[in-house]
Amino acid sequence: MATPFAPMEPARAAQDQRPLYKDASAPVEVRVDDLIARMTLDEKIAQITTVWESKVQIFDDRLQLDVAKLAARYPHGLGHFTRPSDAKGAVSPRVARGRDPRQTVALVNALQKWAMTQTRLGIPILFHEEGLHGYAAVGATSFPQSIALASSWDPTLVRQVNGVIAREIRARGVPMVLSPVVDIARDPRWGRIEETYGEDPYLVGEMGVAAVEGLQGAGRARDLRPGKVFATLKHLTGHGQPESGTNVGPAPVSERELRENFFPPFEQVVKRTGINAVMASYNEIDGVPSHMNRWLLGDVLRGEWGFRGAVVSDYSGVDQLMSIHHVAGSLEEAARRALDAGVDADLPDGLSYATLGAQVRAGKVSEAQVDRAVRRMLELKFRAGLFEQPYADAAQAEAITNNSEARALARTAAQRSITLLKNDGMLPLKPTGSIAVIGPSAAVARLGGYYGQPPHAVSILEGIKAKVGDRATIVFAQGVKITQDDDWWADKVEKADPAENRQLIAQAVEAAKGVDRIILTLGDTEQSSREGWAPNHLGDRPSLDLVGEQQALFDALKALGKPITVVLINGRPASTVKISEQANALLEGWYLGEQGGHAVADILFGDVNPGGKLPVTVPRSVGQLPSFYNVKPSARRGYLFDTTDPLYPFGFGLSYTSFALSPPRLSQASIGTGGTTTVAVDVRNTGAREGDEVVQLYIHDKVSSVTRPIKELKGFQRVTLKPGEVRTVRFTIDPESLKMWNDSMHHVVEPGAFEIMTGNSSVALQSTTLTVTP
Repeated sequence: MATPFAPMEPARAAQDQRPLYKDASAPVEVRVDDLIARMTLDEKIAQITTVWESKVQIFDDRLQLDVAKLAARYPHGLGHFTRPSDAKGAVSPRVARGRDPRQTVALVNALQKWAMTQTRLGIPILFHEEGLHGYAAVGATSFPQSIALASSWDPTLVRQVNGVIAREIRARGVPMVLSPVVDIARDPRWGRIEETYGEDPYLVGEMGVAAVEGLQGAGRARDLRPGKVFATLKHLTGHGQPESGTNVGPAPVSERELRENFFPPFEQVVKRTGINAVMASYNEIDGVPSHMNRWLLGDVLRGEWGFRGAVVSDYSGVDQLMSIHHVAGSLEEAARRALDAGVDADLPDGLSYATLGAQVRAGKVSEAQVDRAVRRMLELKFRAGLFEQPYADAAQAEAITNNSEARALARTAAQRSITLLKNDGMLPLKPTGSIAVIGPSAAVARLGGYYGQPPHAVSILEGIKAKVGDRATIVFAQGVKITQDDDWWADKVEKADPAENRQLIAQAVEAAKGVDRIILTLGDTEQSSREGWAPNHLGDRPSLDLVGEQQALFDALKALGKPITVVLINGRPASTVKISEQANALLEGWYLGEQGGHAVADILFGDVNPGGKLPVTVPRSVGQLPSFYNVKPSARRGYLFDTTDPLYPFGFGLSYTSFALSPPRLSQASIGTGGTTTVAVDVRNTGAREGDEVVQLYIHDKVSSVTRPIKELKGFQRVTLKPGEVRTVRFTIDPESLKMWNDSMHHVVEPGAFEIMTGNSSVALQSTTLTVTP
């Protein structure tokens, strides 16, 4: 039988001295085989390590590449380079401003020229960047944070946003991004909840698939297309419900919990897209840290789901097997355990994997294990086309970065992400009279963690002023400060001075005395809700209350008797019970990106009708935690002196118009275990203006071999309707919708009765019954 790619005949090979791995017409697998056969052990180790904080050692005094230093430090080549857009590693942009598009391209091209022309084998360098809600770099477009995008319930929007992120990153010569996060988030004390798409595995899975399709392109093709980047699926897994809500804490979850809730978003992305990279999570599951979990990374990810790409470490995740988890006594042992489990690259600085060369020579590690990891990392380079075209065009990067199309999409994304939680008729506002715009997030645009540095970010104050022009009088007061500093990168976080805040509150009250209406912004800074990546850099909180004197500010302004709208700008659900009761209107904005100020003004004054829905449950207090909608039947029996009901339920959100939804109708009320049926729901806009509604489908298995949640989201669709317009929304229920992990841990459809529920939130539902026969 002929091989797919036959080796060259000897005569031809003598004529053509070009190595097979440089032949772009050869299959990737053949090229990788040929290249690995030519590599020394040291050259292999270079491919599975990277450089970040030590990058300054290859720069000159102006932070430009010094080729002589580079060659001396990396004589065997450089496999992977972390964040070329930053100046010198893990420092705040306030300390060292990052590189703009032209400067980044210059660095990338210089590094690639050296790698391609001055190393023995000419292997290009793989670069990666952060791009969670926009390229985290100078000049790039900043979109709403992930939890805000999830509030849109709009996978098409998520796909479009990530398409822009991809092209801005790829234009600078970078083919890989560390995004999206598909952890389900079940503890709002955890500062990284802002990086997630919420609490529900189905919603997170759909948003995750859309994000990957935006970054890489639709379909399961693994070769990188023009203008696209490799997505990195993270963090596998259990990261979103850490013990005590503290980052990197153990995930106290069972295998059943993993399979029912934490695995599905990852599995959906792996099976439906061409994902090429997955990142292991910091936490441990049942005593086994993910970076050494052979069952998780091997049996499940590669075995059950069929993943064929590379597994990369979270930053220093391999090192932490020694320093945090204490399952390795040295970096050498940490490297062995991670490599054995299937971690292919050691990010961001390769400290542990740098020991592997000596360990192979000492007989502690087999070279075959190293080759396995090298193969997967080289595949990324071949599939990205780096051997053929490793260079970027600075003019193109400048032209497409933060262009008018990107800015318009950022505004649309923010508009569709805002969720109206309460409105007694105050909204939409008229752009007349006098309005006080007050609060710690009124005059500053808060972008959220892993933020970029857009050319201009629009504050809410700026957006309101632009909206009303000279038709209304706008007065501003800060009201309070939340933290002393807003720098996400800074290690130390201090609350603002209460005495200073009392003065600011008095000033705000004085400013608001003569106005007709108040718009008050409350919530977080990038410091009060963030990733706590080290003991000296914390970001998780034991409370869901507003930080500092923000409640006192609301109380003082409410006492004026003026109509008051509260806009929450935050990274985590806030327990604003009193504000929810007393404010005339309440908007949840999360972090809205660079155009957030315009979007808030568009909503407040009625140019855009809010249609967002909550992707998380908002608890009344931390005493209700964990608080999520898809609970088991035995949960939430009741509390003395309080309710188990959340402040706001999952899937909830109001509009300036009204909708009527019909009960669900089934095309077939009885199906077999392998059958399908269609659910139809009529949606009518019964109000006076055009608006969006999100129709949601939930399922409940009434009697089962193991306990099942009281409801599980299995479909959703956001529709736009004119006044009086009716549309029929349809969902398909198939075996995948009905499957569960039974008492033998088999994924099956059990015959019986299923409650099929539809509505516009997880609590406003109508139902019918589906019978599933053997």
